[in-house]
Amino acid sequence: MSDHKADILIIGAGIAGASAAAELARTHRVMMLERESAPGYHSTGRSAALFSEIYGNEVVRELSRASRPFFFDPPKNFPSRTLVRKRGSLHIASAAQRPALDAFADNPDVKDAVKRVSQEKALALCPILRPEAVAEGVLEAAASDVDVHALHDGYLRLFRHEGGTLATDAGVTALSWRNKSWTATTTAGTFSAPIVINAAGAWADQVAKLAGAAPQRIEPRRRTALLVEVPEAKAIDSWPMVIDIDESFYMKPDAGLLLVSPADETPIEPCDVQPEELDVAVAIDRLERATTLQVTRVRKKWAGLRSFSPQRTPVIGFDPGAQGFFWLAGQGGYGMQTAPAIAALVAGVIRGDALLASLTGFDARRVAPVRSPTAQTA
Repeated sequence: MSDHKADILIIGAGIAGASAAAELARTHRVMMLERESAPGYHSTGRSAALFSEIYGNEVVRELSRASRPFFFDPPKNFPSRTLVRKRGSLHIASAAQRPALDAFADNPDVKDAVKRVSQEKALALCPILRPEAVAEGVLEAAASDVDVHALHDGYLRLFRHEGGTLATDAGVTALSWRNKSWTATTTAGTFSAPIVINAAGAWADQVAKLAGAAPQRIEPRRRTALLVEVPEAKAIDSWPMVIDIDESFYMKPDAGLLLVSPADETPIEPCDVQPEELDVAVAIDRLERATTLQVTRVRKKWAGLRSFSPQRTPVIGFDPGAQGFFWLAGQGGYGMQTAPAIAALVAGVIRGDALLASLTGFDARRVAPVRSPTAQTA
């Protein structure tokens, strides 16, 4: 077992770890440890991401807005030049759901980015919707599909270009603090650095336990998705993503097929999660109730892990009771669209830099770990 030394160890090479690693590698020796044979296997690689400035709570929306310049005009040194494609998102409400739509559209943090649309307009935007399913809608015209592979791969390539090292099949089995440095024992060797960044996604609390840090109650939840066929005569590529205002389902075009999800959030232990047939059936039922489409074939089905903190806000910052242990967890379903701003925030906190211009005034305490006692000792 070889011993590798760095300035920073990052545990987890999904979008959170990869984006932070790329930012930090400009100024530090960074090693990223990935438990799987390829980065992004459990969450990042199973994401059907949309960039939306109205998705998530207030903190998430602020981080998303700060990420917008990166998505629509990537930095010149970023390997992938095209990261988004305009899609639009349409939140729909039946007559009974109008109060929920009103509350959503009138939110000060939402109303400037959307416009109300009539039933007629909503049906024109997505012709398969049933009139009884949509009395009115809210359209975010600027919402855009995110090229997940281009974003994640771009960060990984930039990380390597800046001299960073990625170790795969490197599941962490122990973490110890001694002489002002962390040592991570993994299945690929031992690695040491004064700072460890916990970007382990669904496994974040398990990694914290190894370090003697108090858990942040990061809860993995299963999200199911499937691709279904539509009649060949329907030109669907121009349709927006359609989201029920209560988020009981959503759908969007995907390479000639229709991606559908029941928007499930089933608590589950960290694992290689697979779709449940009941969730697939629920997705189909909700789709057929809201649209005129009759599903005759499911082309593909899968599930991914989305990990949430109790506040549904990312947990970012040094642990108050474990020296040099940094949290980067709980991104929920917002990890893709907030990655650029969060990576800059992480790098700014660790380097002590001023935050990027679009995050000026952002109070990092809003996402800081909760102060609680740990078993950590110097």
